[in-house]
Amino acid sequence: MDLARSGSLPDANGNKRAQRAWCLYDWANSAFATTVVAAILPVYFARTAARTMPAHEATALWGYASAAALAVTALLSPLVGALADQSRRRKPLLLACVLLGSAGTLGLALAPAGAWSPLLVSFALAFIAFATGNVLYDSLLPSVAAPAEMHRVSARGFAWGYLGGGVLLAVNLAMVTMPQRFGLHDAATATRAAFATVAAWWLAFSLPLFRDVPEPEAGRSGVPARELPAAVLRQLGGTLRSLRSRPDLLRFLVAFWLYSDGIGTIIKMATIYGVEVGLGDRDLMGALLLVQIVAAPASIAFGRPAAPLGARATVMLGIAGYTGISVFAYFLRSAWQFWVLAALVALFQGGTQALSRSLFASLVPREKTSEMFGFYSVSEKLAGVAGTILFGVGTQATHGGRLATLTLLPLFLAGAWLLSTVDLERGQRAARSVA
Repeated sequence: MDLARSGSLPDANGNKRAQRAWCLYDWANSAFATTVVAAILPVYFARTAARTMPAHEATALWGYASAAALAVTALLSPLVGALADQSRRRKPLLLACVLLGSAGTLGLALAPAGAWSPLLVSFALAFIAFATGNVLYDSLLPSVAAPAEMHRVSARGFAWGYLGGGVLLAVNLAMVTMPQRFGLHDAATATRAAFATVAAWWLAFSLPLFRDVPEPEAGRSGVPARELPAAVLRQLGGTLRSLRSRPDLLRFLVAFWLYSDGIGTIIKMATIYGVEVGLGDRDLMGALLLVQIVAAPASIAFGRPAAPLGARATVMLGIAGYTGISVFAYFLRSAWQFWVLAALVALFQGGTQALSRSLFASLVPREKTSEMFGFYSVSEKLAGVAGTILFGVGTQATHGGRLATLTLLPLFLAGAWLLSTVDLERGQRAARSVA
């Protein structure tokens, strides 16, 4: 069966091939999330920007730049999602994001040494493409997995992502710490070369998705191009109105917004906070590599309690873990504590995100998956805006990031409470009832 032409789930062998290709995209783009967002770029930016400003100012600037990129993504995500639904062309739009993101990542490698402003511009371009592409990627989950498989396949995607990101991160860390062994002049040159490898990795390992994953509505004609703008706006308006009649979906979105605020802020600010505290590069990079190694099996293992406990209870367990992580981060003073913090993040991160994604997918009408995942992304990205701005303001106000870690506690607690009030069975029935 030609998966590219089929809008329904294929046979068993074809379905497995489609699931592998879908998971492999997580392997592909997670290299950007690990090497660029979490590990190497924050440290490289901090070292570069610190030449012209105090360390805590560089931390705040990174937080503000991340918030700006997240804000743009929050505005684009529902528009791109509605456009994908109306045009029935999710994969071409995702391909555009992959190409733009790879180009932006390559721009990091080509930025002049010692100049921090081109780094921010290239990072913003690549991150917007990365996050917008994830909206389209997530919306393809129902086309490769039946409802009963979604939790398992979603968790497997995160596990593959941690493995892929970890493999390339290990190579990149070796390049940065031992540049001469790779024929590179110094660590700064090796860092720029590492960014180039991420661009190539992201592009190359994305290709199977475009071959093997089906378009959910292939065979159904999309809206003519001249009518697309009006159709997109109508769909967005209709969806916003329909959210009021879907209280469980809306409540889940707000809950996810709250607790993902803390998760996203920890992911984006952990390394640069470690630089501020005075940790060495080897400890920072090594601990992040530990996250990748441990998080892959932890993501799959974390999904197993979803059967006896239920997906929501398992997500609540993850939120509780992150609450403890936020408190622990306040007391961070030495390298061994950062390694413990990294191990704790690895235990909870992937499973919490994977089960949140599949829970949301179970509440969404199938024919509106792209747009709804656009709103899911908005919820996540607006949370990132709030979290990183709060972290930046707190860092500037207290001349350090230590107290800023405690601003995450109310978000985790409120998110857990609101999630506990969602009637999942009613929301899933409402999603299935849409013709």
